[in-house]
Amino acid sequence: LQRGTVMAREFAKEFYSSKRWQECRNEYARRRRYLCEDCLARGIIQAGEIVHHVEPLTPDNISDPRVALNFDNLRLVCRKCHAEEHGAKIARYTIDERGRVFIR
Repeated sequence: LQRGTVMAREFAKEFYSSKRWQECRNEYARRRRYLCEDCLARGIIQAGEIVHHVEPLTPDNISDPRVALNFDNLRLVCRKCHAEEHGAKIARYTIDERGRVFIR
């Protein structure tokens, strides 16, 4: 599972490094058998890497365990599904026989 707070917004950094969150995140992932829930729903077996909050954390709700630590508000997703959830695109690359890199 992804560890650390590289992408966390400033108000959430302390929460994401807390023991309460780390235990919650790890137990949630274990119960989901470490598989991306979105991929699995499409019949694809893919490791989950990020425990994502369905209702995003805000400065107003981050202290509310019904939002921040509630399994009903979490999804285990792979990096690709997490990026798609946030509207980002993940570039895919191919390399030809000469070693040149191309974006697909």
